[in-house]
Amino acid sequence: MSYYRVRGLITTVLYSGARFLYNLLSMTLTEKIKQYALQLGFDLAGVTDAAIIDADNESYFQKWLLKGNAASMDYLHKNLDKRFAPAKLLGNARSVIVTALNYKPHPAKHVAAKSPTGKVAAYAQYEDYHTFIKNLLHKLGDFITENVDSKPAFKFCVDSVPLAERALAHRAGLGFVGKNHMLINPTQGAQLLLAEIITDLKLDIDQPYPKDILNSKLTTENSKLILIAGEECKGCDKCIQACPTGALNADGIFDANLCISYLTQSNIPEIPKELAEKIGDKIFGCDNCTIACPYHRNAPVCRNSDFKFYPDRAQLNLSDILNMTQEQFDEKFFDSPIRRVGLTNMKRNANICLQNQP
Repeated sequence: MSYYRVRGLITTVLYSGARFLYNLLSMTLTEKIKQYALQLGFDLAGVTDAAIIDADNESYFQKWLLKGNAASMDYLHKNLDKRFAPAKLLGNARSVIVTALNYKPHPAKHVAAKSPTGKVAAYAQYEDYHTFIKNLLHKLGDFITENVDSKPAFKFCVDSVPLAERALAHRAGLGFVGKNHMLINPTQGAQLLLAEIITDLKLDIDQPYPKDILNSKLTTENSKLILIAGEECKGCDKCIQACPTGALNADGIFDANLCISYLTQSNIPEIPKELAEKIGDKIFGCDNCTIACPYHRNAPVCRNSDFKFYPDRAQLNLSDILNMTQEQFDEKFFDSPIRRVGLTNMKRNANICLQNQP
């Protein structure tokens, strides 16, 4: 390689590095935070304030609870004062950083299990997201601390914290809530894991996503809750049609009592026969309403290579589960969301799948 060629390459590298440094230095703190969140492996990042979430969302949620739609998820009835008020989770909270990780698996990576098998929901084909994402949030928190003069306060939230995540994600501009009641991003689809950092830092807030089926359109008609769909889901009922048990209703109500994802992860000793038959071959969770979404079909697969994926988890051999000891179960699923359900419930599910075999 000639001297001039080498000199040209060095100049290009130095110029690129200087340009990157200039861009970084010229960014606001909020821009740096969102960019670093993407570098960590999140697919979306936005910021909203820590103000109370609008009354319509809270009213809808409370009516939903009163109608018994939460099934046996008693924890949803607790901490209602905090769920819609981020500032009650952290004193002097001023901003909420909202992130999302796309977990759509790559079908080509799946390894077929020996028949008979039971299907596992996409998110449980990875390591436990609670631990993985919380570690990412802590790294993001460390980055923020390094870039400010004060010592900021943080509250890291990953699913288990009482917080109206989807409403906050919409407010931070990440997407809209669809008829399947999931947060949907037009680019990243409907299989998103949400997480938040509540902080006492004053950050620049993003504009809410332009359209949302919860956009002040909650009303009551004939004593029934009505959820009026906006433009994003207009004319599409694919998720409702894809639900085998009718957990998603045309009037916009989601009934967890009928949801296969809830049923297969519940502690119900015996699932009613009429519902068990509709579970089909799903041993853990259900993805019907997200897979049916047109936005999901066009979404990319998970790009975070650090998020450990198990190729053999899309399907589980039913005989293996039914003959598994507690020690074997703990060893196989030590870092999986499946472990939270427990061996007894997984054997219950395996028996249902076996009975539903053609």
